[in-house]
Amino acid sequence: MPLITSEPVVEEEPTPRDDRLAVVYSEIVFLLITMAFWTFPVIRKLIAPLKLFTIGWHELCHLGAALVTGGSILSICIDPNLGGACEIEGGHPPTILAAGYLGSIIFGSALLLGGWNLLMAKILSFFIAFGLVMPLILVRDKITIILIAIYEILLIGFWFIDHGSPLRWYCLFLGVMNILYILWDIADERFMKKKNTSDITQYVLLYPSTWPPLWTTLWVFLASAALAGFSVMGYKVFNLDSDQMYAQAARWLPT
Repeated sequence: MPLITSEPVVEEEPTPRDDRLAVVYSEIVFLLITMAFWTFPVIRKLIAPLKLFTIGWHELCHLGAALVTGGSILSICIDPNLGGACEIEGGHPPTILAAGYLGSIIFGSALLLGGWNLLMAKILSFFIAFGLVMPLILVRDKITIILIAIYEILLIGFWFIDHGSPLRWYCLFLGVMNILYILWDIADERFMKKKNTSDITQYVLLYPSTWPPLWTTLWVFLASAALAGFSVMGYKVFNLDSDQMYAQAARWLPT
């Protein structure tokens, strides 16, 4: 009888993933999701903590510019439905006004890069955790407080799923939301009739002789350019596959 031998079965190692295109597609999806959740009635409430996070940072940038230019803060409002507002006395109005959208774009761009790199997402998650909690100083709505707790629990839980990989998508979502805050600010004013006016309206009041659409065009262009530019940067600079990214991130608070 012939002697039959069987070759040992060698299991192939899984091919590391390249998620870069997935990040690009996710940015588009997150843009549409934010547009829907920010403006549609009822479901607006579901992202109230993220709106407070975004609005709060925007107003903080106004506040910081006011203090740096010698102004003083009379009052501050951060509300997911009314929008944000700072009542400021003194300072340099053009600098204070520009700091809001500019700060949103810069911070949003940093968060966006967290979507391209796990190590960066881990580091940024601490800033997100702090930023989600800070509005509790002003918020008294029980549902919003519960939602803030849920978003914090999700952020912590994401650290222990797939080596923390979901943190990248958390950062990416918030990055898109912050960079394009001008769109949500205008939408709230035009369609939701929020009490606190947008910075675009404030520009028209500050410079009454200018063509009003000029300010919208300028800031939408800058925000869109930042979104595109930092996406290209992320694609080119953070070109690690999944295994390399996990190994890099494991050197700092491994999970």
